Amino acid sequence: MNFLVTGGAGFIGSSVCRLLCANPDNGVTNLDKLTYAGNPASLRQIENYPNYRFLKGDIGDTALVSDALRAGQIDVIIHLAAESHVDRSIDGPAAFMETNIIGTFTLLSAALDYWRGLTGEKRDCFRFHHVSTDEVFGDLPFDSGLFTEETPYAPSSPYSASKAASDHLVRAWHSTYGLPVVLSNCSNNYGPYQFPEKLIPLTILNALSGRQIPVYGAGANVRDWLYVDDHAKALELVAMKGVPGESYNVGGNSEHTNLHVVEVICSLLDKVRPRTSGRYADLITFVADRPGHDRRYAIDATKIRSDLGWQPSETFESGLEKTIRWYLDNEWWWQPIREGRYAGERLGLSAAAEP
Repeated sequence: MNFLVTGGAGFIGSSVCRLLCANPDNGVTNLDKLTYAGNPASLRQIENYPNYRFLKGDIGDTALVSDALRAGQIDVIIHLAAESHVDRSIDGPAAFMETNIIGTFTLLSAALDYWRGLTGEKRDCFRFHHVSTDEVFGDLPFDSGLFTEETPYAPSSPYSASKAASDHLVRAWHSTYGLPVVLSNCSNNYGPYQFPEKLIPLTILNALSGRQIPVYGAGANVRDWLYVDDHAKALELVAMKGVPGESYNVGGNSEHTNLHVVEVICSLLDKVRPRTSGRYADLITFVADRPGHDRRYAIDATKIRSDLGWQPSETFESGLEKTIRWYLDNEWWWQPIREGRYAGERLGLSAAAEP
Protein backbone atom coordinates (compact mmCIF):
# COMPACT_ATOMS: atom_id res chain seq x y z
CA MET A 1 0.00 0.00 0.00
CA ASN A 2 1.02 3.61 -0.53
CA PHE A 3 0.64 5.77 2.58
CA LEU A 4 0.59 9.50 3.14
CA VAL A 5 1.47 10.20 6.78
CA THR A 6 0.85 13.78 7.89
CA GLY A 7 2.96 14.92 10.82
CA GLY A 8 5.35 12.04 10.26
CA ALA A 9 8.32 13.85 11.82
CA GLY A 10 6.53 14.05 15.17
CA PHE A 11 6.64 11.58 18.03
CA ILE A 12 3.83 9.23 17.00
CA GLY A 13 4.16 9.97 13.28
CA SER A 14 7.83 8.99 13.16
CA SER A 15 6.99 5.68 14.85
CA VAL A 16 4.30 5.07 12.21
CA CYS A 17 6.73 5.89 9.39
CA ARG A 18 9.39 3.55 10.77
CA LEU A 19 6.82 0.76 11.12
CA LEU A 20 5.38 1.17 7.62
CA CYS A 21 8.77 1.46 5.93
CA ALA A 22 9.89 -1.82 7.50
CA ASN A 23 7.69 -3.49 4.87
CA PRO A 24 9.45 -2.93 1.52
CA ASP A 25 6.13 -3.39 -0.31
CA ASN A 26 4.81 -0.18 1.26
CA GLY A 27 5.45 3.28 -0.10
CA VAL A 28 5.50 6.05 2.52
CA THR A 29 5.25 9.78 1.90
CA ASN A 30 5.81 11.84 5.05
CA LEU A 31 4.27 15.32 4.89
CA ASP A 32 5.41 17.50 7.77
CA LYS A 33 5.69 21.25 8.27
CA LEU A 34 8.58 20.78 10.73
CA THR A 35 7.23 23.05 13.43
CA TYR A 36 8.88 23.00 16.87
CA ALA A 37 8.04 19.35 17.67
CA GLY A 38 8.84 17.93 14.22
CA ASN A 39 12.34 16.49 14.12
CA PRO A 40 13.90 14.92 10.99
CA ALA A 41 16.45 13.23 13.26
CA SER A 42 13.65 10.93 14.44
CA LEU A 43 13.62 9.48 10.91
CA ARG A 44 17.35 8.93 10.52
CA GLN A 45 16.79 5.16 10.55
CA ILE A 46 14.68 5.25 7.38
CA GLU A 47 15.70 8.46 5.61
CA ASN A 48 17.59 6.57 2.90
CA TYR A 49 15.06 3.78 2.42
CA PRO A 50 13.92 3.54 -1.22
CA ASN A 51 10.26 3.32 -0.13
CA TYR A 52 10.38 6.52 1.96
CA ARG A 53 9.91 10.09 0.81
CA PHE A 54 9.93 13.22 2.97
CA LEU A 55 7.93 16.23 1.85
CA LYS A 56 8.18 19.45 3.84
CA GLY A 57 4.89 21.30 3.74
CA ASP A 58 1.65 22.34 5.37
CA ILE A 59 -1.55 20.29 5.33
CA GLY A 60 -3.27 23.61 4.68
CA ASP A 61 -1.60 23.88 1.26
CA THR A 62 -4.23 22.34 -1.02
CA ALA A 63 -2.05 22.23 -4.14
CA LEU A 64 0.83 20.59 -2.28
CA VAL A 65 -1.41 17.95 -0.71
CA SER A 66 -3.15 17.23 -4.01
CA ASP A 67 0.18 16.82 -5.79
CA ALA A 68 1.45 14.51 -3.03
CA LEU A 69 -1.63 12.30 -3.29
CA ARG A 70 -1.31 11.94 -7.05
CA ALA A 71 2.48 11.58 -7.15
CA GLY A 72 2.47 8.93 -4.42
CA GLN A 73 -0.61 7.15 -5.81
CA ILE A 74 -1.79 7.16 -2.22
CA ASP A 75 -4.07 4.40 -0.93
CA VAL A 76 -4.21 5.42 2.74
CA ILE A 77 -3.88 8.76 4.53
CA ILE A 78 -2.90 8.56 8.19
CA HIS A 79 -3.58 12.05 9.50
CA LEU A 80 -1.45 12.82 12.56
CA ALA A 81 -0.43 16.42 11.90
CA ALA A 82 -1.69 18.52 14.80
CA GLU A 83 -0.79 20.99 17.47
CA SER A 84 -1.04 18.83 20.57
CA HIS A 85 0.26 20.47 23.74
CA VAL A 86 -2.39 21.64 26.21
CA ASP A 87 -0.25 24.30 27.88
CA ARG A 88 0.60 25.83 24.52
CA SER A 89 -3.08 25.82 23.55
CA ILE A 90 -3.91 27.81 26.67
CA ASP A 91 -1.18 30.37 25.97
CA GLY A 92 -1.86 30.63 22.21
CA PRO A 93 -4.98 28.88 20.92
CA ALA A 94 -4.94 30.42 17.43
CA ALA A 95 -2.36 27.98 16.04
CA PHE A 96 -4.50 25.08 17.25
CA MET A 97 -7.57 26.38 15.46
CA GLU A 98 -5.57 26.92 12.27
CA THR A 99 -3.82 23.55 12.14
CA ASN A 100 -6.25 21.19 13.82
CA ILE A 101 -9.48 22.55 12.35
CA ILE A 102 -8.71 24.49 9.16
CA GLY A 103 -5.81 22.19 8.30
CA THR A 104 -7.98 19.10 8.66
CA PHE A 105 -10.72 20.71 6.56
CA THR A 106 -8.20 21.47 3.79
CA LEU A 107 -6.80 17.95 3.91
CA LEU A 108 -10.30 16.45 3.76
CA SER A 109 -11.16 18.60 0.74
CA ALA A 110 -8.05 17.50 -1.13
CA ALA A 111 -8.62 13.86 -0.18
CA LEU A 112 -12.21 13.98 -1.38
CA ASP A 113 -11.23 15.39 -4.78
CA TYR A 114 -8.50 12.75 -5.12
CA TRP A 115 -10.76 9.87 -4.06
CA ARG A 116 -13.48 10.91 -6.49
CA GLY A 117 -10.96 10.57 -9.30
CA LEU A 118 -10.05 6.99 -8.40
CA THR A 119 -11.63 3.94 -9.99
CA GLY A 120 -12.04 0.25 -9.30
CA GLU A 121 -10.06 -1.43 -6.53
CA LYS A 122 -8.00 1.71 -5.96
CA ARG A 123 -11.15 3.62 -5.05
CA ASP A 124 -12.57 0.77 -2.95
CA CYS A 125 -9.38 0.39 -0.89
CA PHE A 126 -8.82 4.09 -0.17
CA ARG A 127 -8.98 5.16 3.49
CA PHE A 128 -8.63 8.44 5.36
CA HIS A 129 -7.54 7.59 8.89
CA HIS A 130 -7.96 10.50 11.29
CA VAL A 131 -5.96 10.13 14.50
CA SER A 132 -7.44 11.82 17.54
CA THR A 133 -7.13 11.79 21.33
CA ASP A 134 -9.07 10.65 24.39
CA GLU A 135 -9.05 14.27 25.58
CA VAL A 136 -12.05 15.05 23.35
CA PHE A 137 -14.19 13.14 25.86
CA GLY A 138 -13.38 15.49 28.73
CA ASP A 139 -12.52 13.71 31.95
CA LEU A 140 -13.76 10.97 34.26
CA PRO A 141 -14.26 10.62 38.01
CA PHE A 142 -11.21 9.26 39.81
CA ASP A 143 -12.98 6.07 40.89
CA SER A 144 -15.14 4.90 37.97
CA GLY A 145 -15.89 4.89 34.26
CA LEU A 146 -14.09 4.35 30.96
CA PHE A 147 -14.20 6.20 27.64
CA THR A 148 -15.92 4.15 24.93
CA GLU A 149 -16.53 4.99 21.29
CA GLU A 150 -20.03 6.19 22.32
CA THR A 151 -18.87 8.57 25.09
CA PRO A 152 -20.23 12.10 24.42
CA TYR A 153 -17.65 14.72 23.60
CA ALA A 154 -16.89 17.25 26.36
CA PRO A 155 -13.52 18.89 25.60
CA SER A 156 -12.14 21.21 28.28
CA SER A 157 -9.08 22.86 26.70
CA PRO A 158 -8.51 24.75 23.45
CA TYR A 159 -6.44 21.78 22.28
CA SER A 160 -9.09 19.14 22.94
CA ALA A 161 -11.82 21.41 21.56
CA SER A 162 -9.90 21.80 18.30
CA LYS A 163 -9.40 18.04 18.04
CA ALA A 164 -13.09 17.44 18.75
CA ALA A 165 -13.97 19.85 15.95
CA SER A 166 -11.68 18.00 13.54
CA ASP A 167 -13.25 14.67 14.52
CA HIS A 168 -16.69 16.07 13.68
CA LEU A 169 -15.46 17.34 10.31
CA VAL A 170 -14.10 13.91 9.40
CA ARG A 171 -17.38 12.22 10.30
CA ALA A 172 -19.31 14.84 8.33
CA TRP A 173 -17.20 14.21 5.21
CA HIS A 174 -18.11 10.52 5.50
CA SER A 175 -21.81 11.11 6.11
CA THR A 176 -22.23 13.85 3.51
CA TYR A 177 -19.80 12.90 0.75
CA GLY A 178 -19.16 9.21 1.37
CA LEU A 179 -15.42 9.64 1.93
CA PRO A 180 -14.20 6.34 3.43
CA VAL A 181 -12.86 7.48 6.79
CA VAL A 182 -11.85 5.71 9.98
CA LEU A 183 -11.05 7.38 13.28
CA SER A 184 -9.08 6.43 16.37
CA ASN A 185 -8.86 8.05 19.79
CA CYS A 186 -5.85 7.13 21.86
CA SER A 187 -4.66 7.47 25.44
CA ASN A 188 -1.33 9.01 26.49
CA ASN A 189 1.67 7.76 24.54
CA TYR A 190 5.25 7.46 25.74
CA GLY A 191 8.46 6.06 24.32
CA PRO A 192 11.56 7.01 22.29
CA TYR A 193 11.74 10.26 20.32
CA GLN A 194 9.10 12.08 22.41
CA PHE A 195 9.53 15.85 22.55
CA PRO A 196 11.03 16.81 25.93
CA GLU A 197 8.17 19.04 27.06
CA LYS A 198 5.99 15.98 27.74
CA LEU A 199 5.79 14.43 31.21
CA ILE A 200 7.90 11.29 30.84
CA PRO A 201 10.87 12.63 28.82
CA LEU A 202 10.76 15.87 30.82
CA THR A 203 11.05 13.88 34.05
CA ILE A 204 13.88 11.71 32.71
CA LEU A 205 15.94 14.58 31.35
CA ASN A 206 15.38 16.94 34.27
CA ALA A 207 16.40 14.16 36.62
CA LEU A 208 19.58 13.41 34.68
CA SER A 209 20.55 17.09 34.67
CA GLY A 210 19.80 17.55 38.38
CA ARG A 211 16.97 20.02 37.73
CA GLN A 212 13.68 20.17 39.58
CA ILE A 213 11.04 17.73 38.39
CA PRO A 214 7.77 19.71 38.33
CA VAL A 215 4.46 17.99 39.07
CA TYR A 216 1.14 19.80 38.68
CA GLY A 217 -0.98 20.19 41.82
CA ALA A 218 -0.72 17.12 44.04
CA GLY A 219 0.10 14.84 41.10
CA ALA A 220 -3.23 13.05 41.50
CA ASN A 221 -4.40 13.35 37.88
CA VAL A 222 -4.70 9.92 36.26
CA ARG A 223 -3.76 8.93 32.73
CA ASP A 224 -3.90 5.67 30.77
CA TRP A 225 -0.46 5.03 29.22
CA LEU A 226 0.42 3.27 25.96
CA TYR A 227 3.85 2.57 24.45
CA VAL A 228 4.15 4.47 21.17
CA ASP A 229 5.13 1.52 18.97
CA ASP A 230 2.05 -0.37 20.15
CA HIS A 231 -0.01 2.64 19.11
CA ALA A 232 1.66 2.71 15.68
CA LYS A 233 0.69 -0.93 15.14
CA ALA A 234 -2.89 -0.11 16.09
CA LEU A 235 -2.97 2.80 13.65
CA GLU A 236 -1.78 0.59 10.78
CA LEU A 237 -4.39 -2.00 11.68
CA VAL A 238 -7.25 0.52 11.85
CA ALA A 239 -6.16 2.04 8.54
CA MET A 240 -6.05 -1.33 6.81
CA LYS A 241 -8.93 -3.23 8.41
CA GLY A 242 -11.14 -0.64 10.10
CA VAL A 243 -14.73 -0.30 8.89
CA PRO A 244 -15.40 3.01 7.08
CA GLY A 245 -17.28 5.42 9.31
CA GLU A 246 -16.24 3.64 12.50
CA SER A 247 -14.02 4.87 15.33
CA TYR A 248 -11.73 2.80 17.53
CA ASN A 249 -10.43 3.64 21.00
CA VAL A 250 -6.80 2.65 21.60
CA GLY A 251 -5.52 2.35 25.15
CA GLY A 252 -2.99 0.50 27.23
CA ASN A 253 -5.27 -0.39 30.17
CA SER A 254 -2.51 1.05 32.34
CA GLU A 255 -3.77 3.85 34.57
CA HIS A 256 -1.38 5.74 36.83
CA THR A 257 -1.33 9.07 38.61
CA ASN A 258 1.17 11.59 37.33
CA LEU A 259 3.00 11.45 40.65
CA HIS A 260 3.29 7.65 40.45
CA VAL A 261 4.73 7.88 36.93
CA VAL A 262 7.35 10.38 38.10
CA GLU A 263 8.22 8.28 41.16
CA VAL A 264 8.63 5.10 39.08
CA ILE A 265 10.97 6.92 36.67
CA CYS A 266 13.02 8.21 39.59
CA SER A 267 13.22 4.73 41.10
CA LEU A 268 14.35 3.15 37.81
CA LEU A 269 16.97 5.86 37.31
CA ASP A 270 18.26 5.25 40.86
CA LYS A 271 19.05 1.69 39.74
CA VAL A 272 20.55 2.29 36.29
CA ARG A 273 22.30 5.64 36.85
CA PRO A 274 22.45 6.57 40.56
CA ARG A 275 23.05 10.16 41.63
CA THR A 276 26.27 10.99 43.40
CA SER A 277 24.20 12.06 46.42
CA GLY A 278 20.56 11.54 47.30
CA ARG A 279 17.74 10.10 45.22
CA TYR A 280 16.17 11.42 42.05
CA ALA A 281 12.84 11.68 43.88
CA ASP A 282 14.40 14.49 45.96
CA LEU A 283 14.07 16.66 42.83
CA ILE A 284 10.25 16.37 42.69
CA THR A 285 8.64 19.79 43.09
CA PHE A 286 4.90 20.45 43.19
CA VAL A 287 3.80 23.46 41.12
CA ALA A 288 0.52 25.32 40.65
CA ASP A 289 -2.02 23.29 38.68
CA ARG A 290 -2.90 24.38 35.16
CA PRO A 291 -6.37 25.72 34.27
CA GLY A 292 -8.95 23.08 33.36
CA HIS A 293 -6.68 20.15 34.23
CA ASP A 294 -8.74 17.02 33.54
CA ARG A 295 -8.87 14.58 36.44
CA ARG A 296 -8.69 11.22 34.75
CA TYR A 297 -8.58 9.62 31.30
CA ALA A 298 -9.19 5.91 30.85
CA ILE A 299 -9.83 4.05 27.61
CA ASP A 300 -12.02 1.02 27.00
CA ALA A 301 -10.20 -0.66 24.09
CA THR A 302 -12.58 -3.62 23.85
CA LYS A 303 -13.70 -2.79 20.31
CA ILE A 304 -10.26 -2.72 18.67
CA ARG A 305 -9.26 -5.84 20.57
CA SER A 306 -12.36 -7.84 19.63
CA ASP A 307 -12.99 -6.50 16.12
CA LEU A 308 -9.42 -6.12 14.84
CA GLY A 309 -7.41 -8.39 17.14
CA TRP A 310 -5.09 -5.69 18.46
CA GLN A 311 -3.45 -5.74 21.85
CA PRO A 312 -0.37 -3.95 23.22
CA SER A 313 2.85 -5.93 23.45
CA GLU A 314 4.45 -3.77 26.16
CA THR A 315 3.34 -3.38 29.75
CA PHE A 316 3.76 0.05 31.31
CA GLU A 317 6.76 -1.24 33.25
CA SER A 318 8.53 -2.85 30.28
CA GLY A 319 7.82 0.10 28.01
CA LEU A 320 9.00 2.61 30.58
CA GLU A 321 12.25 0.74 31.11
CA LYS A 322 12.85 0.69 27.35
CA THR A 323 12.08 4.40 27.19
CA ILE A 324 14.50 5.32 29.97
CA ARG A 325 17.28 3.26 28.42
CA TRP A 326 16.64 4.90 25.04
CA TYR A 327 17.04 8.39 26.48
CA LEU A 328 20.17 7.30 28.31
CA ASP A 329 21.66 5.90 25.09
CA ASN A 330 20.55 8.61 22.65
CA GLU A 331 21.76 11.94 23.94
CA TRP A 332 22.57 12.85 20.31
CA TRP A 333 18.83 13.18 19.69
CA TRP A 334 17.62 15.09 22.75
CA GLN A 335 20.60 17.22 23.77
CA PRO A 336 20.33 19.62 20.78
CA ILE A 337 16.66 20.15 21.66
CA ARG A 338 17.45 20.93 25.29
CA GLU A 339 20.29 23.29 24.36
CA GLY A 340 18.96 24.71 21.10
CA ARG A 341 16.05 26.79 19.96
CA TYR A 342 13.69 25.37 22.60
CA ALA A 343 15.88 26.20 25.62
CA GLY A 344 14.22 29.54 26.24
CA GLU A 345 10.69 28.17 26.24
CA ARG A 346 8.99 26.00 28.83
CA LEU A 347 11.27 22.97 28.89
CA GLY A 348 11.93 22.00 32.45
CA LEU A 349 9.22 24.35 33.71
CA SER A 350 6.07 22.30 33.23
CA ALA A 351 4.88 18.74 33.65
CA ALA A 352 2.29 18.35 30.95
CA ALA A 353 0.69 14.93 30.71
CA GLU A 354 -1.25 14.89 27.48
CA PRO A 355 -0.34 12.45 24.68
